Amino acid sequence: MNTKQIRNVDISGIQHLPMIDFIGNDFAIFDDIRDIPFTPYPTRLNAACFAVCRKGWCKLNINLRDYEMREGMLCIILPEQIVQQGERSDDFSGSFIAVSRDFMDLVIPTMQQLFPMFFMIKERPCIAVTADELQAFEEYHSFLWSKVKLKDNPYRKEITQGLLMALFYEIYDIYQGHAVKERTPKSRKEDLFERFIRYVYEFYKEERSVSFYADKMFLTPKHLSTVVKEVSGKTAGEWIDSLVILEAKAMLKSSEQSIQEIADELHFANQSFFGKYFKHHTGFSPKEYRKQ
Repeated sequence: MNTKQIRNVDISGIQHLPMIDFIGNDFAIFDDIRDIPFTPYPTRLNAACFAVCRKGWCKLNINLRDYEMREGMLCIILPEQIVQQGERSDDFSGSFIAVSRDFMDLVIPTMQQLFPMFFMIKERPCIAVTADELQAFEEYHSFLWSKVKLKDNPYRKEITQGLLMALFYEIYDIYQGHAVKERTPKSRKEDLFERFIRYVYEFYKEERSVSFYADKMFLTPKHLSTVVKEVSGKTAGEWIDSLVILEAKAMLKSSEQSIQEIADELHFANQSFFGKYFKHHTGFSPKEYRKQ
């Protein structure tokens, strides 16, 4: 897959459709996807998408892994994930919410606060839910939609943010409940991996060396790298780099900071070093990426 050819899509791409309600380019809510122009080509979503399937089925590829969303399933796509839609049944229907990355950042003050939920979602974006859990999502969907329609209410954005925060905690509870039911007890290696990821989320802006995290965990860099690779399929360095690049992309796209200021915030020695690092991992210079 050539990531240079991946199309970036955000909420503005569907704002012309009549059966969807919006708050600017931050939030969209709908229950009919027949008019949405899906493409069979890889697409990078610049928003999170929360969906439950009421009927039928739909095939998806999320970050190079295949999933099938069926009746009674919850599916969540996170910002920056690469999505490719496959076949879907003629009777496929559901409830859908799309939230921009910026709007999510306003709702969730720090990523660490709900980090375990995002980690669970990345591992299992589509899960079967109970009838009660499905009903809870539908109730939030209905209530959110009724509030978003109140365009004369000067606080509808703030009301929506509050309801979304509550919904995120409901989803976290759903994922935790299913993890308790379905997972076997964590092995020591899985426990080490989760500790490593938590440290990375805490320090990735300041520290990019595997040895730093190994020292925090009283391990040798070689042992940490072996465990992380065995559990996740990615090296410790790849996990660190992916989070740094994800943050850099978000800052380049959604902030007015100069490239030098972004390099400083991410603790690179200088702008030139940041530029080489970014281009090595993305194929673009920071300036080219910002212009896309």
